[in-house]
Amino acid sequence: MSVYTTIDSPVGALLLVGEPAETGVVLTAVSMGGGKGVVVREDWVDDAAAFEAVAAQLTEYFDGRRTTFDIEFDGGGSEFQRRVWRALAEIPYGTTATYGEIAERAGAPRAAVRAVGAAIGANPLLIIRPCHRVIGANGALTGYAGGVERKQRLLELERTRRAA
Repeated sequence: MSVYTTIDSPVGALLLVGEPAETGVVLTAVSMGGGKGVVVREDWVDDAAAFEAVAAQLTEYFDGRRTTFDIEFDGGGSEFQRRVWRALAEIPYGTTATYGEIAERAGAPRAAVRAVGAAIGANPLLIIRPCHRVIGANGALTGYAGGVERKQRLLELERTRRAA
C-alpha cells in the first residue's frame, strides 16, 4: 500500500509517494503539480508523518543548506535507466551536464542521446535525482517533467546558493 503527501516548495507543490518501511518510507516518486508525473490513486493513504525526514531534506535543499540527499528510495527502472539515473546523481550541485555527457557516463554511445533523454524523462524522483541539471549540447534548457520554467528556477536556485 503506497502512502503519499504533498508539500509546498519554491517551485510549487511537490507530491511525495512511497512505500512504508521500518525507517519511515521508501520514496518511489517526487512529482510537481501541473507537470508530467504521478497522480494520487484511490487506494493510497495520505500520511504526512511518514515523509517528515524527506520533507526536512527537501526544505534544507531549497534553503541552500543541503546539496545532496540521504533518502532511501526505490531504484526501479530498467538496467539502462538505472545507469542513466546513476549518472544523474553524479552531476554536482549547481552545475549542469549535457545529454551526451550523461550518455558517456552511463556507458552508452553519444549517438544514444535520445534513449538517454527518454530514460531521464522517465525519472520518477524529480529533484532527488537531479535531472533538472541536464541541458542540451548548445546550453539550452530542454524538456523537464515539471516544466522548463521550474527547471530554470531550480538551476538558478542552485547557482545562487553555490555562489553564496
